[in-house]
Amino acid sequence: MGNQSIENSANHGDSNTGIHDQVTTPNIEGCVLSVSNVGCASCVGKIERALNAMPEVQRAEMNFASRTVSVSGPAQPSALLKLLDDLGYPAKVQSAPDDWAELKQQTTADRREVRRRLSNAAFALAVGVPLMVYGLFIGDMAVRGQTGQLSWAAVGLVCLAVMGFSGGHIFKSAVAGVRRGVTTMDTLVALGTATAWCYSMLVVIVPEIFPASARHVYFEAGVMIIGLVNLGSALELRARGETSLAIKRLMGLQPRSAVLVTDAGDREVPIGEVQVGDKLRLRAGERIPVDGEVLEGMSAIDESMLTGEPIPRDCVVGDRVAAGTVNLQGSLVIEAERVGAGTMLHQIVALVRDAQNAKPAVSKLVDNISAIFVPAVVLIAILAGGVWMAIGEGDAVIHGFVALTTVLIIACPCALGLAVPISVIVGVGKAAEAGVLIRNGDALQKAAGITAVIFDKTGTITEGKPSVDRVVLAPGVSLSELVSFAAAVERGSEHPLAKAIVEFASDQHADIPVATEFNSLAGHGASGVVDGIEVLVGSARYLAQNGIEQNRTEQNAVESSSIAPEQMFASEISEAASAGKTLVYVGFRKGVAGVFVIADRVRPEAARAIANLKTDGLRVVMVTGDHRESAAAVAEAVGIEEWHAGVLPAEKAQHVEALRTAGEIVAVVGDGINDAPALALADVGMAMAAGSDIAMGSADITLMRSSPSSVVDAIAVSRATMKNIKQNLFGAFIYNTAGIPVAAGVLYPFFGVMLSPVIAGGAMAFSSFTVVMNALRLRNLEFSGDG
Repeated sequence: MGNQSIENSANHGDSNTGIHDQVTTPNIEGCVLSVSNVGCASCVGKIERALNAMPEVQRAEMNFASRTVSVSGPAQPSALLKLLDDLGYPAKVQSAPDDWAELKQQTTADRREVRRRLSNAAFALAVGVPLMVYGLFIGDMAVRGQTGQLSWAAVGLVCLAVMGFSGGHIFKSAVAGVRRGVTTMDTLVALGTATAWCYSMLVVIVPEIFPASARHVYFEAGVMIIGLVNLGSALELRARGETSLAIKRLMGLQPRSAVLVTDAGDREVPIGEVQVGDKLRLRAGERIPVDGEVLEGMSAIDESMLTGEPIPRDCVVGDRVAAGTVNLQGSLVIEAERVGAGTMLHQIVALVRDAQNAKPAVSKLVDNISAIFVPAVVLIAILAGGVWMAIGEGDAVIHGFVALTTVLIIACPCALGLAVPISVIVGVGKAAEAGVLIRNGDALQKAAGITAVIFDKTGTITEGKPSVDRVVLAPGVSLSELVSFAAAVERGSEHPLAKAIVEFASDQHADIPVATEFNSLAGHGASGVVDGIEVLVGSARYLAQNGIEQNRTEQNAVESSSIAPEQMFASEISEAASAGKTLVYVGFRKGVAGVFVIADRVRPEAARAIANLKTDGLRVVMVTGDHRESAAAVAEAVGIEEWHAGVLPAEKAQHVEALRTAGEIVAVVGDGINDAPALALADVGMAMAAGSDIAMGSADITLMRSSPSSVVDAIAVSRATMKNIKQNLFGAFIYNTAGIPVAAGVLYPFFGVMLSPVIAGGAMAFSSFTVVMNALRLRNLEFSGDG
């Protein structure tokens, strides 16, 4: 019974022979366009709406991370390119979506754009901050006398140059939007800053036409707003651009060449020349270039990129292997079954890309509101100015112009523009204190609404590496003797299980002697002579093939009364095997001396973190590529009732989609390459920092402490930040709602109150101050997690 369980445990990886039967070749047909000048999520919406409006386009979806648009339908690429060029987004046809060079060029272009926007922000703030400090603490920024006119004229020209240099793209976007009948935050920024500058320069040139109380300049407002907008977009672009690195790193797992076995001998060829049916030779330590079947040799294959399982799979003739996995030991000859875009690795690339495309458009609350707010403000300003010019007394034209300008200044989006980014900046900083790195404000917004969390098992709930769970000793064998003999042999092996045994021996401070006559059989075990005794370490089959059977331990029992310990020995082995743990046998003196039970340990804080999530009303699910027995044991240990085992990368994404279809807002927590499609498809992807770079590139949030408790912290800070943002937006709109009518002069007929631009500027500054102070309250947030 024990041996049968052992065989099942050792060969669970054989189920991977069915991996390729479930692979479908990615759909690589259709037109893919690489688009320039895409600066924000609203740009994505404009592009998709314009393309989808074309009769020949069946569907157009944009991937903001890679700046590409996937277009299906009979539309001619030239027509698509012309439309995008007219919109202000020059594009080109991308001949190979998976082309390494193209991705590298895009990454370089993105980094260049981030640097440009950061320099624009620095340039604008270098002028705006000193002017603001002057206005707050030194002077009142009023125009007095000819000297004042000349000084402020110089300042105005400098600010105009700064606005043109740092904010030119904002004004172009606003003009293009107006031509298409679209208003966004760019429209509001351009309108407010341009009005403030024009009014200020008019005050400088002809101050005498303005009432004394209105001779005030607002040059600092324009440059400050443009500086902050550039800074925010640079940070967003940098965060978004990192997402495309996941695809680049995935493609980096594909070897650039392969060793082709021919009648004339072995020769190295570019990977693009490998055809289905070709025979390839794989040396130890090499990544496998194609999906194929083993024809010669035996080895251990690291398939963690597919299954997440840290323990390698023993591989012999007839087994199938996948591109991107690693041949750890021994030489293999394989026959190529799937190459290029047909491999499992390229399917994962396609899944990540499709998941990024499938993400819902980012909810840009300010842009949505500005679509109504901006036209309303302009209309109110024009009506206020027109009414005053029509019915006002005295300098009616000037009063009308002052009213128009005051309305536009008080509507200038300082508080509105700060409401979201200042809370996000403070919230992200607070999260970083707990080791939670949040990529952008979108991730914060979505994480606040999470209703279900999918955990990967290996490396997420568990530590992600094999370690000795316990040692089962045969009767009459001491722990020190077993550990010393086994570590002496395994010290000569690079296998992860061998390293776990050596590490255990080191932790036990065992004396490790020198082994001679070392020999290993890839995927089975190793042997050596220690203190004159032949020691074998490996699978039960390996020991049996070398003449050591488990029942010989029973025959070597010194007394008949030792039957109970022997039964306990077999019982413990059977129990460990049924729990999905890996068993490494040690044999010497013609019998089995003991067994190392090796497992991936559950993180000590995992159970409490999952309990906290469930107490918070969240649905917790575990989805793993590992086998059923191991998954069941881990799920029981941490209190997860809903779990799925033996799941491939594509199937993980299907589980995410099923929950989303059921109305859940889904977070996925993982650490491996095999988690990348699910992380990308989830509403919020959370990656363990100790995991793969590809997982982190596909995720929205990185958990630096690699602790499940950090998931609790991430959700807590997201909810607090979104609450703070809503408070800020409410305050900013209340300010505008109350301030605009007063600026328009509705109180003048009743109370003789006419708001001047000076008071409007002060109110604008006060609203920004309150928004900042409210956001700073997030620094007092306390985390309840254990991370």
